[in-house]
Amino acid sequence: MKNIGIAIAAPGGYALDDAALARGIARLEAQGHIVHNYYDAERKFQRFAASDDGRLAQLNAAAADPACQLVVMLRGQYGISRILPRIDFRAMADSGKLFSGYSDITAFHMGLFQATGRISFAGPMMCDDFIREEPVEYTLQQFWDCLRGPTHSVRGTAAGNPALDVAGTLWGGNLAMVNHLIGTPYWPRIEGGILFLEDIAEHPYRIERMLLQLHFAGVLGRQRAIVLGDFSGYRLSPNDNGFDFDAMLAFIRETVGVPVLTGLPFGHVKERCTLPFGAQAHLVSDAEGFELTVSGYPTL
Repeated sequence: MKNIGIAIAAPGGYALDDAALARGIARLEAQGHIVHNYYDAERKFQRFAASDDGRLAQLNAAAADPACQLVVMLRGQYGISRILPRIDFRAMADSGKLFSGYSDITAFHMGLFQATGRISFAGPMMCDDFIREEPVEYTLQQFWDCLRGPTHSVRGTAAGNPALDVAGTLWGGNLAMVNHLIGTPYWPRIEGGILFLEDIAEHPYRIERMLLQLHFAGVLGRQRAIVLGDFSGYRLSPNDNGFDFDAMLAFIRETVGVPVLTGLPFGHVKERCTLPFGAQAHLVSDAEGFELTVSGYPTL
């Protein structure tokens, strides 16, 4: 990857380890990149990286920085929702910047695409993808390969997936955030899409409930396929009485009438693919696994 200008903005939570963040910035700079950090640890407010005004100002400054081509969000956690109505998505799109983040940042991807059609990236954030003592090669290679373009491929493997060959608009992200925006001005109405979803610390019954909400709202029925990433961090209890993720998945597959695949390497995990939100995708699945090939998105 050629040397680029990278802006850091924190529209959500703050860095839990300032020394690790400094290490991550130094590593990027050692690779020849120019890093402009708009996050200031001294401006933390409650659980947020700064006040609402401050976090919005970071995002605006990063988008306006002429020396940067890429905006990497500091971290997710929570915060985008509080400033969504104040984000100038047209200015974000017109900046020409590539924006990367996942989890809470799903709301930014959705709002940006709905308002402007601009594609952004469900991909790494500074914390903790770029600050690890031992960087995860798969995650970072996926990211730089995707941004290099012009196409990008992700391989997934899991037992029980249906045979499939479909194409459509790739969209999705964190399941709770996707559900959070139903019925709002930030909801992109995508027909014939490929919807990818993940979440962390959500019990299977809550995952089922959110998927059923999407189903009852007619969202799932308008998609060509649903591809599930990592769902972990929950705890089953004796009163679940055999109800687990597999039981939930079987019920959802019987109920929604749309192919549901598992095995996407995406979510709150160390090894994570990068997915351009709003790009065109081709999904081919068989007994051995699936290949997701993406094209038609902006690159560096």
